[in-house]
Amino acid sequence: MSIHNPDPDPRNTPGLDPGGSVPPGETPPGESSTSSGAGPYRPLTRGWAKGPLALIVILAILVALFFLAYGIIVAL
Repeated sequence: MSIHNPDPDPRNTPGLDPGGSVPPGETPPGESSTSSGAGPYRPLTRGWAKGPLALIVILAILVALFFLAYGIIVAL
């Protein structure tokens, strides 16, 4: 059984310049020059709609009133 070294000898590796550097065009670019293809640009909207925002505010007020009433009942 022979032991094979997974690291090739840089002197015998094809595609390497002397000193171990890679010549231009030997490897693909790190990223493409085109866009990400995420779809057409859509401008941002103004934010939350009034309905969901009002629902969240009402829910927060109800939770605060519940804990206020609970605190008063426990204190008695």
